[in-house]
Amino acid sequence: MAAEVTFADGNHREREAAARLLADTPRRTEVTVGADKAYDTVGFVESMSEQGIKPHVAQNTTKRRSAIDGRTTRHGGYGASQILRKLVEHPFGWLKSAAGLWQVKSRGRDRVDLTFTFGMAVYNLVRLRNLLWVPA
Repeated sequence: MAAEVTFADGNHREREAAARLLADTPRRTEVTVGADKAYDTVGFVESMSEQGIKPHVAQNTTKRRSAIDGRTTRHGGYGASQILRKLVEHPFGWLKSAAGLWQVKSRGRDRVDLTFTFGMAVYNLVRLRNLLWVPA
């Protein structure tokens, strides 16, 4: 639905972009978002709760306290989200292998953003073709 390139600064901008993109996403009655440990911060979890989104973020308990508490993790939907969030990595793997974006050949954030967004759109078309394909 949406894609955005951010500067690599330790996931701060990545979390901000995720919150911004999710704010523009059309809603159903109940919305959840699955994410990895980098998103287990008080700021991201609070911004999701303010938007009415249940954050199903992987708990980061290695060196600090997690922002996700037992009220979230005890539900079956949390476990399902943790399994399904791995599907998010498939488009990035496809971009690196089939689309040739293992090494970005353009310079400048605007050009890289255009290349990335175009690659994600093509991935959606390829996926749609595979979903609609009917054997002869």
